[in-house]
Amino acid sequence: MGKKKILLLTGDYAEDYETMVPFQMLQMVGHEVHAVCPDKAAGDKVKTAIHDFEGDQTYSEKPGHNFVLNASFADVVAGDYDGLVIAGGRAPEYLRLNRNVIELVKHFFIAEKPVAAVCHGIQILTAADVVRGKKLTAYPAVAPEVTAAGGTYVAVNVYEAVVDGRLVTAPAWPAHPQWIAAFLQVLGTTITL
Repeated sequence: MGKKKILLLTGDYAEDYETMVPFQMLQMVGHEVHAVCPDKAAGDKVKTAIHDFEGDQTYSEKPGHNFVLNASFADVVAGDYDGLVIAGGRAPEYLRLNRNVIELVKHFFIAEKPVAAVCHGIQILTAADVVRGKKLTAYPAVAPEVTAAGGTYVAVNVYEAVVDGRLVTAPAWPAHPQWIAAFLQVLGTTITL
């Protein structure tokens, strides 16, 4: 397995698990992961939110952890990275308004590099106009955006992931085992026991 350099895009009120878990799991298997947020530098923090499924009509939200970024968004050179991970939560709804975020995401698709997005992270993909003709999943409330952007929304259980070429998507954090395993496979990462 070759070590990969992965960019993780997150922001204030991103989902706690959807930021921390991929960050740690990708490092655990030996990859270098740079967690960034626009207008923030290495050492800055983003506030996260914990979203849970407690029987209400939508997820609940509670304060999460302060997640420390380990790289500066201003220093990101997209061509230096082998893959992209986009956290979900509320951060994508404002991150998708940032032109630099959109251009960054487009680079990964044009260069045909692996991309993993979870939950509301798919909102950034629809804003970047990169889902046209692709099959993907997302948090169900994002399904109309996927369809409007020309993608095919695939309804799966909350613990499942969908792979279409180099794109790996999942509806929410309960899918982490399947989502991250699929992303590792797309990256070419092999784990032997």
